[in-house]
Amino acid sequence: MLEIKNLHVKLEEEDKIILKGVNLSIGAGQVHAIMGPNGSGKSTLSYVLAGREGYAVTEGSALLEGTELLEMEPEERAAVGLFLAFQYPVEIPGVGNMTFLRTAVNAQRKARGEDEMSAGDFLKVVRAKAKALQIDAEMMKRPVNVGFSGGEKKRNEILQMAMLEPKMCVLDETDSGLDVDAMKLVADGVNALRGAGRSFLVITHYQRLLDHIAPDVVHIMADGRIVKSGGPELALEVENNGYAGILAEVE
Repeated sequence: MLEIKNLHVKLEEEDKIILKGVNLSIGAGQVHAIMGPNGSGKSTLSYVLAGREGYAVTEGSALLEGTELLEMEPEERAAVGLFLAFQYPVEIPGVGNMTFLRTAVNAQRKARGEDEMSAGDFLKVVRAKAKALQIDAEMMKRPVNVGFSGGEKKRNEILQMAMLEPKMCVLDETDSGLDVDAMKLVADGVNALRGAGRSFLVITHYQRLLDHIAPDVVHIMADGRIVKSGGPELALEVENNGYAGILAEVE
């Protein structure tokens, strides 16, 4: 599904190298988790995949089902099936949640040469998906993320993901600032979207999220590279012993 090869990235403003040769292969239907100390490059990887400005790719590639993402504009990456859930979802005052969702869904359908979804069909689908995520009707009427709690913002992002039906979902510390109940609700939403045609890259600091979203593979990132990969037990090792032992192994 996603194939990242020898990815080198620098921060343009500071001319600082952040990613120093990331290699990552995520198969269709797989869930991979990336953990690592602060400053290791985890969030930078998600930003670069999504096409955020301010980062210069100096070497390497990122292929989604064989298509080079790094040569595309952000909206083109979304149209081919990439979705990024932010650590801190942005507020969009003056734009209603329903309007935003329908515009996004139809923009992607149009980019793929599909017919736009009618108002009636859209309402039917969005109400069913919102109900499953315990998002009430009042929340749907409000401007995007304005006045939402941390948990509501994250649930709203999972709703966006459910409506857009991406192939590759990147969750950048989506557990940040969530209480246990909100995290479980978000995790349930993610798990409901798991399937053979959709893969996930979950970036997190904490094992607790991975208790709810069981990953197939866990990667440890340090100093701009993936230094170790393994099964879910690797996340438990980090939880119990921290990163020091793992980093000592690879030095």
